[in-house]
Amino acid sequence: MLTDLSKVRNIGISAHIDSGKTTLTERILFYTNRIHAIHEVKGKDGVGAKMDSMELERERGITIQSAATFCQWPPAATSKTVMAVPGSPIKSTHWINIIDTPGHVDFTIEVERSLRVLDGAIMVLCGVAGVQSQSYTVDRQMRRYKVPRIAFINKLDRTGANPYRVKDQLREKLKLHPVMIQMPIGLEDKLEGVIDLVEMQAFMFYGDNGETIERVAIPADLVERAEELRAEMLDGLSLVSDMLTEAILEDKVTPELLRASLREATIALKCTPVMMGSALGNKAVQLLLDGVCNYLPDPSEVENIALDLDKEEAPIILSSDFDKPLVMLAFKLEDGRYGQLTYIRVYQGAIRKDEFIVNSRNGKKVKVGRLVRMHSDDREEITEAGAGDICAVFGVDCNSGDTFTDGSINFAMTSMFVPTPVISVAVKPKDGGAEINMSKALNRFTKEDPTFKCWVDPESNETIIAGMGELHLEVYIERMKREYKAEVVTSPPQVAYRETITRKTEYNYTHKKQTGGSGQYGKVGGYCEPFDGDFEFSDEIKGGSIPREFISAVEKGFKSMIPKSPRLGVPVVGIKIVLNDGASHAVDSSDIAFQEAARGAFRDFFPRANPKILEPIMKLSIEGPSEFSGNILGLIMQRRGIVMGSRCRYRKCSASRPRFARRRRARPSSRWNLRSTPKSPRPSRKSC
Repeated sequence: MLTDLSKVRNIGISAHIDSGKTTLTERILFYTNRIHAIHEVKGKDGVGAKMDSMELERERGITIQSAATFCQWPPAATSKTVMAVPGSPIKSTHWINIIDTPGHVDFTIEVERSLRVLDGAIMVLCGVAGVQSQSYTVDRQMRRYKVPRIAFINKLDRTGANPYRVKDQLREKLKLHPVMIQMPIGLEDKLEGVIDLVEMQAFMFYGDNGETIERVAIPADLVERAEELRAEMLDGLSLVSDMLTEAILEDKVTPELLRASLREATIALKCTPVMMGSALGNKAVQLLLDGVCNYLPDPSEVENIALDLDKEEAPIILSSDFDKPLVMLAFKLEDGRYGQLTYIRVYQGAIRKDEFIVNSRNGKKVKVGRLVRMHSDDREEITEAGAGDICAVFGVDCNSGDTFTDGSINFAMTSMFVPTPVISVAVKPKDGGAEINMSKALNRFTKEDPTFKCWVDPESNETIIAGMGELHLEVYIERMKREYKAEVVTSPPQVAYRETITRKTEYNYTHKKQTGGSGQYGKVGGYCEPFDGDFEFSDEIKGGSIPREFISAVEKGFKSMIPKSPRLGVPVVGIKIVLNDGASHAVDSSDIAFQEAARGAFRDFFPRANPKILEPIMKLSIEGPSEFSGNILGLIMQRRGIVMGSRCRYRKCSASRPRFARRRRARPSSRWNLRSTPKSPRPSRKSC
């Protein structure tokens, strides 16, 4: 169990797609001696990166699920393959828990639940593309959970790399306060190393994997530029550090004071240290590890709040104390061969193997059978874990976001933010044998992933799955095929049309049927008209032309026609039917006769009431960089959207408008859009 929390770091690596997160994690594991060979994402050797353990991840070359691991930095002095940074202030061993997250927005829940339990993060940015669309999402998530970060500008060995432009984008687009603490020695194919502006020393990287580090004086042709950037660094940092401002005025700035000021400002979310290098080119990753230890917080420096359920959810600040009652959060679930694997973050107290813990959500007591520490898909058995640690337990049945205690307290942690699914498809098993397996797969996936939803549409009787994007659903459909041998056929969900009438129409219908013996006779008359609601029946019979006992039968007959219209077979809304005339027979009239009379009258007057199709609409809010607002508004109008309004925020332009039935389908809405009746007798199976 980790006892010195000042030497513990819980960090995540997040970025836009293809910014080099997994490649960076692979180098971190190599330089910390967790792995002994570097394998590339979708590399030629067919092995793939350590953190991409899923077969689909290695085939597609993307990260689908977040993966946890741990390492120690700096490496032991006796290590023959890697070395610590020469002259580094980090002397004692630090324990680093790392979670590598996906970059695609389709798997954004993996980033959400990772950042919920982490104390710090590395925000990776491409040195060529800079701040990209998913960078905004990652920034928003880090702000939501108040996670301090280091910005790492990657891929400086690519053509067109410009770390200075990326630093400006951090300020202009993300509204951060970036403080550049390194500068590159060369760019593109001439990248050789970096200059540390805190120590004012240059670092060169040699060897097949960049494992040899040389600390040298700054090259003469870069001294002037380094001095300029150091002055900018001091100026930017002095804006958020009074301690440094006083030292500058007294000319007593030291590297130790600079690191202390940077650490304090970073943890307080007042600035973002900017580091740089090339993960694929094996440049400056070791310096980034030093930066993690120097500038990101340990568990005791982060304020974690729980809610006391016995005191009307009063907020309680948790302490990273091993002797206090246990409080931990289950933030991720996986279904393994040995049962459910639950990833947990311990905030207070300690958890031990074979002890009992209590789920605060349902009060259920469960036993911790196996306690493991994760290294991607590998597991290392441990007997206990304390406050500030991230590990996993087997055999604990729970949901993502559940809080566990030792039973002596009744606390609950706030759960992570779960976005609403945005796209859906209909699925059905390819054959009868796949139906049971498909059901098992959907049950598992909906439990593991809160953004993956599944339900049966009551109108079309289709099984609908919904997720965060097309790639999200494609991955789950492929996993059903590979892991459960359940092949499914997909199709766009049937559009939830409605029909309504647009003019007042009278009706007078007689139902007469003679089959020998007592027959059936019922006559109804009245009118229908448009109505601001779903359906209303009004009885205006006077003089007893229809006996009172048959009025309810007439209403029942009309109601039976509402779920399926005569023309398209879709629900009818916005109709009022008035009954003011009719006739009966002393022998042949009955409840069934008047129900049939009402149904016949409905089939008679509905085509004459000028019926129209209503298609569902969706209210949509779009957020994006203000410079793209013209393109966004143009795209909305191209898709028959109506722009309700737009507004500019601190960095984004937001527009909301109803969206007509086009490509994606929302859940049934109470709002509908009027359009003319199509010539086809059935609605086309288009997704909305």
